[in-house]
Amino acid sequence: MTRKQKRLSVIAAGLGFLGVATGLTFYALGQKASYFYMPADLATASLQPGQRIRLGGLVEKGTVERGHGATVAFSVTDNQKDVKVTYTGILPDLFREGQGVITEGSFGPDGIFVADSVLAKHDETYMPKEVADGLKAKGVWQESKSD
Repeated sequence: MTRKQKRLSVIAAGLGFLGVATGLTFYALGQKASYFYMPADLATASLQPGQRIRLGGLVEKGTVERGHGATVAFSVTDNQKDVKVTYTGILPDLFREGQGVITEGSFGPDGIFVADSVLAKHDETYMPKEVADGLKAKGVWQESKSD
């Protein structure tokens, strides 16, 4: 094998390794991807049973129900449609009715969204980007002007 052939084989092996590493990375990311939906978007979405998604909107007023233990049921709304959500765990301190929230999980066989994580806003002026964009597109949420 000549020197030129050795170099080409090392370069080809390196490119092959990078290709396999890139392919595995994209495959792994694709498995963990969860898509963001607002409640009104779910009517047109084609979700597979058990598919993980992110559901965002506002916690509907009057719907928070504390269950047995750490189980909480509430509705997420975009003022067009609402989705019933159940969550077992400790809610963020700033979780409350009328505030922006993003939940991550999947729909159960009964059509209720079973969340395994709940993200709430962190101060009075913050709204999660996906929720704010979705609510702005529907004309429901106006960004407050701060001095």
